[in-house]
Amino acid sequence: MITTVFIALAAGCAAALMFASIISGTLISVLLLYLAPLPLMVAGIGWGPLCATIGGITAATVLGLIFGLPFCIGFAVAIALPAWWLGHLALLGRPLAAGTAPNSDDAAMEWYPVGRILLWVVSFVTITTTAIMLTMGSDGPTIHNTMRSAWAHLLELAGVTLTDRRLDALVILAPAAVTLVMMIALTLNLWLAAKIAATSGRLHRPWPDLKSTALPPLTLVALCAAIAFCFAGGLLAIVAQIITIALMIAYALVGFAVLHTLTLALKSRALWLGCAYIIVVVFSWPILAIAILGVADTVFGLRLRYLRGRPPPLPAS
Repeated sequence: MITTVFIALAAGCAAALMFASIISGTLISVLLLYLAPLPLMVAGIGWGPLCATIGGITAATVLGLIFGLPFCIGFAVAIALPAWWLGHLALLGRPLAAGTAPNSDDAAMEWYPVGRILLWVVSFVTITTTAIMLTMGSDGPTIHNTMRSAWAHLLELAGVTLTDRRLDALVILAPAAVTLVMMIALTLNLWLAAKIAATSGRLHRPWPDLKSTALPPLTLVALCAAIAFCFAGGLLAIVAQIITIALMIAYALVGFAVLHTLTLALKSRALWLGCAYIIVVVFSWPILAIAILGVADTVFGLRLRYLRGRPPPLPAS
């Protein structure tokens, strides 16, 4: 127990320092801010949710005492709560019914689906991004004007001049960009935390088959509804835009899982996958095609059809 408390305090201090580094205004502080959930996630996955709880409460309390209540609330909502809950879900499992599990101990447990964890990531990112937008105003025009003034000031300091049309386009795209970065950052943090726990022997579950990641069917209905509300205007449109981008990134991750499955029989599989990742990272917009692939798999069952027609090669002995 003493070891757990010590690790919790260390993880909390690390997360608090990474979160507070944003006040320095340096470029590296942005990276540290997005990696702030990582220590708490490692503590939660490796030593249990109680460890992450102690670390999160400690970090939020220290930040509140030093920087004030807004910092405390911001850390608790954006960092501590997602780190604790996602770490808890990663270890959440239940025994399979008698007679349905093989003899393997690992297979005797049914673990919380990765796709549903992705939906929780979408929920946290939506709440956090919406909260950031609400700090700028309580309605669409006020938020737009506040962001426009902020961008105009930043561009003026940088010596960059944009036309009004381009500045308005930048303001419209800002919530989507924030959502995109936060979705990738929170998902990457969870993956890194699980990898660190697995490498250190502290991952108390088998590594999930990420190639089988799938979102619940009703997610597609939610995506269509969010896209429709994007044309409503005002605050509702901003929130709908945030939800749309978050769900599209979730489907893009499913699309990558589909890509990993459909290339199982290729001899140059690593090359093709590497090229796909590089193209998405360099050009960004191809992630839309990957998201469409994820949606197509949900509708047409591409992976299931492929595996039925051509089983994957047996692993080398």
